[in-house]
Amino acid sequence: MSYVLEFFLGYTLPRISNFHNGCTKFHDLQQIRLRLSYGKCSAVRKCKKIRFLRQALNLELIDHADLLSFPNEAEACDGRGTDILPYVQTVRNFPEEELIGKVVMVRLDLTIVLREQKKQQSPAARVISTIKYLHKAGAKLVLLSSWSLRADSRLLKLEYVAELLSSELELKVIPVDLGSGFEQSLREDRHKSSILLLENLSQFKQEQANCSEFARRLSSGVDIFVNETFFQSHKILASNVGITGFCYASIAGFHFDEQMSQLKKIIEMNKRPYFAIVGGNLAGKAVALLFLASRCDGLVFIGNAAFQIMHAFGLPVPMELVEQESLEAARVLVEAAKARGVQIILPKDFWCINDYYPSRMKIFPANRIIDGWKPVDVGPNTLGEMISVLSRCKKILWIGAVKFSSSHQESAGASKLAAMLYNLSQMNCDLIVVGKQACETFIGRSRHVTADMIENASIVWEFLKGRKLHGLLALDRAYPFKLNWDALYANTTLPLVVDVGSGNGLFLTRMAKMRKDWNFLGLERNEKLVRRCLDHVSQSGMTNGYFIATNATSTFRFIVSSYPGDLVLVSIQCPNPDFNRTEHRWRMVQRSLVEAIADLVAPDGKVFLQSDVKEVAVRMKKEFMNYGKGKLTVMHDSEDITSQQDGWLNENPFGIRSDWEQHVIERGAPMYRLLLLKSSSSG
Repeated sequence: MSYVLEFFLGYTLPRISNFHNGCTKFHDLQQIRLRLSYGKCSAVRKCKKIRFLRQALNLELIDHADLLSFPNEAEACDGRGTDILPYVQTVRNFPEEELIGKVVMVRLDLTIVLREQKKQQSPAARVISTIKYLHKAGAKLVLLSSWSLRADSRLLKLEYVAELLSSELELKVIPVDLGSGFEQSLREDRHKSSILLLENLSQFKQEQANCSEFARRLSSGVDIFVNETFFQSHKILASNVGITGFCYASIAGFHFDEQMSQLKKIIEMNKRPYFAIVGGNLAGKAVALLFLASRCDGLVFIGNAAFQIMHAFGLPVPMELVEQESLEAARVLVEAAKARGVQIILPKDFWCINDYYPSRMKIFPANRIIDGWKPVDVGPNTLGEMISVLSRCKKILWIGAVKFSSSHQESAGASKLAAMLYNLSQMNCDLIVVGKQACETFIGRSRHVTADMIENASIVWEFLKGRKLHGLLALDRAYPFKLNWDALYANTTLPLVVDVGSGNGLFLTRMAKMRKDWNFLGLERNEKLVRRCLDHVSQSGMTNGYFIATNATSTFRFIVSSYPGDLVLVSIQCPNPDFNRTEHRWRMVQRSLVEAIADLVAPDGKVFLQSDVKEVAVRMKKEFMNYGKGKLTVMHDSEDITSQQDGWLNENPFGIRSDWEQHVIERGAPMYRLLLLKSSSSG
C-alpha cells in the first residue's frame, strides 16, 4: 500500500479532466500499481499516477483547467506552475464608472449581516462595505438572500427583515415580492437611491434545483451580479450559478474575495514548518487529509479523528470509539504520511468521565482507557507536546472541533490551545482557523483577531477533496498577471491590433508579417492553440506578435487597457455558433466585451466582425449597436470597401483571410462581414 501512496504525496495535484465513471474503492488500491505506465518526464508520470489514485477514491473531480495545478504536462515538466484557484473578476477591480446607473444584484448571507458584531474586517463588515460601495458608485441595488426562520419568528415577515437591514446599512431598504411586483418596483425605483430586498430564497424549491426559469425571474432587469456568499460556492443554486447566465457581468464582492484569499493560503507552502491541527470526525475526509499531507510537514490529530489514526497505528482504542467506515481511510493516510515523512502527533492522555458518575473526571493515558470511562478532552501531557511542537511552526492550520462527541461543553483543552495559538500568531506565525467552533474559541481567547478565519468548514473540506466550487467557477474570469509589454514587443509605442478568439493564429501571424508598423495580440481560450502560436512566434523571431490564453470576454479590459500605445483595430472572426446561443454562459460577444472594446479603441479605430453563420453575424452587430455607447458606427461604401445591399462587406478589407474564412470561400459559401468605426470625437 505504501508503494501506491508514496508517489502521491509531496506533489501538486495536476490539471486533469473529470472522472465520473471511476468505481474503484479503497480495497482496490493494491491493483493500481499494475496499471501504472512510465513516461519520459517524471512530472508527467506523477500526473498519471495521481489520476489513477483519484479514480480509486471514486470522487466527483473538478476540471483542474479551472482550479488545481499542474496546468498542463509541458508546464509540469519544466517546473512552472499556476495558481491554485481561478482568478475571477471582483468589485475591487471592476471599473467604478461601469456601475453608474446599472442594476446590481448582490447575493449575500443575511444571517451573517444580522447576527454578527460589526467589527472591522469581520465578514459582516465586509458584506456591508460591498453594498455601500456599490450604492455610492451609483448602482441600483437589489439584495438576494436566504435565511433561517428558526432563530426568530419575526423573520417570517419580509418587512421586518428590511427594517433590520435599513438600520444596519443606514440606507432605505424596501421589501419586494418576487414576480411582477419586483419588475414593477425595479422600473419605478430604478433612479431612486433606495435598495430593494427580495423574498427569502429558502421558500422556493426552484432555488435548490437551480431552475433556469427561476434564475431568469431573479435576474429580470439586472445588469451585474455580485456574489457575497462564498460559503455556498460548493452548491449549485439558481442564485449563485443559474443567475450568472442572465447577467452580463458576474463578479465577487469584498467578502467573497477575502474568503478566496484565505482558502488559497491553506494550500500555499510559503512558510515552513507548516502543521495542520485536525479535529472532528475522519469519515468522508480521507482525500482532503491526503491532500493536506502533501502540503504540510505535520498533522496534529485531536477530537474523534485521533482515535481512528491511533487505531491505524495499532494502538489500543476502545472499539466504541472506532469508526468502522474510516478504518481503511485511516490506514491509507498513515502509510502516506510515513512515505513522505510527515510527522503525526497523537494524544498522549485524555480527561475522561465515568459513564455512571458523569461528574467524576480522571486523566488516563491514551493507550490505557478503562472500560466505563469516555474521553471528553485532551490531557495535560498532550497539550504540552502540542505546544512544544507547534511553537516551532511558521504556519498553522486549525480545522475542526477539539471536543469529543461525548462532550457537551466547551473543551478546556481547546481554550488553552486557542490561547497558545494566539500567542504564536503574535510571533510571525501565520494562523488559519476553520470551523465555527474553532473560530468562536479562538476569538474568545484573543484580544484582537490575528488569524485568517473561515467559519464555514464544509466548503474548505469540499475544496480540499478536489470538488468543484460551482459558485466560484460561475463568475467571470480575470487575468491574474500584470503584463510587461516591453518584454512582449520590440516597440510598445506602435499601434495595437487585437484578435479576439485568435484560434490557430494564422490570420494574426500573417498580418504581423505584412504590417511591421503594428503590434498584434491574439486572445484565445484554448491553451494548446496558444502554446503552438507562441512556439511559432519564438521560432520565427517575430517581435510584433504575441498570444495570451484567456477568456477575453471578461479579461479584455484588464489586459488591453495597460498597453502603452493606441488600440487601432479589434477583430472577432467566426466565433463558434454553439458559443453564441443566448443561454450559453461563455458566449464570446457579451455586453462586457462590447463596452470594453468601445471604450478602449482609439478615435478613428476600427472593429472588424465576420462569420459564415448569418445569425451569429447579425447578433454580433446588434450587440455592438446596443452596447457600443454610441461610439461605433457601421462603415459603408467607400473607394476601398464594397458592400452588399444589406450592409455586409463583399471582401475582407485587410486582404488576409483566416483559415476558416478561406475554407468557407473555397466551398462557395458566403461570409458576413462588418467594419465598425469609432468616431474621432469619441474619447
